[in-house]
Parts: sequence; structure tokens; C-alpha cells
Amino acid sequence: MDKRDFAQEFYWRMRQAVTGRLSREAKRIAEKENAKNSRPFEKGRDIIAAGDSIEGLLKSFRWESQLSEADLFNNWATVVGETNAASSQPEALINGVLTIRCKSTAWATQLRLMQTQLLEQIRAAFPKLEITSLKLLGPDAPSWKKGPRSVPGRGPRDTYG
Repeated sequence: MDKRDFAQEFYWRMRQAVTGRLSREAKRIAEKENAKNSRPFEKGRDIIAAGDSIEGLLKSFRWESQLSEADLFNNWATVVGETNAASSQPEALINGVLTIRCKSTAWATQLRLMQTQLLEQIRAAFPKLEITSLKLLGPDAPSWKKGPRSVPGRGPRDTYG
């Protein structure tokens, strides 16, 4: 230990003795010293399996429901059947309401008639999602609106000529 390290260490220890608390710099120095003395296979340095660490991450960031939702969207055909899946696609799951976009209004009407059966199938396949209802929509019409909010008015006019 050279003179500068000794003087710095002496200063931080005396400051701690007078104030009764460690400064940020003293804490950093203490952590650095503790890290130097760390050895493999000590307590707190146990091996963790990759699967366990991934599960811990999913739980700590609350990603399980998002993964279940993505799983539902990816396996839509197996949940509702090939014919229904060919004409519909889930769009969003917000507050227990699953929004489904259909290819035509006729398909939207058909799926509305089967709504209770579809809801039972989805709940059976994905009970963790807690889906309470289905919102079946027909195809989108072209719109000039951009975003969830708009200002009332006449809308776009002939600005191209």
C-alpha cells in the first residue's frame, strides 16, 4: 500500500468515525475490497441453472402473461380450428377482452354466433390469461384517422390538384 492509498484510507475511516456513516466513496472502496477477497464456490456463488434464471426473470418482470398471450396468438389455428383461423386473427388482449379481426362481416357474424363456444375453448387452452369476453370485428375500412384520438371536422379535402 503506497502513501496515497494509506492517506485516502485513513481519511475515509476518520470521516466515518466522526460522522458515523460511510460516504459513497468509502462504500465503493469497501465493495472493491470485498470483491478482491471473493473466491469461487463460496456461499452466495452457487451455480444457477439457465432455466431457473430465465423463470426468475419472467416472474420478476411479469412477462408470463405476455408470453401466454403471444402463445395464444401463435397457436390460434389449434385453439379455434383451421377453418375459423383462416378467416380470423386475434389482434389484442386488453383487460380481459380479446379483440378478433375477421376477414368479412359475414365471418364476424358467424363467430359471434359461436362466441360462447370459442370463449370456452380459449379459456380451456389458456386459463392464465383470464379472458372474460370476445370482441369480434369485421374488416377495417380505409380511414384518414391516425392514432386513437381525432378532431371533429370535415376531414380531408381535395388537396392533390
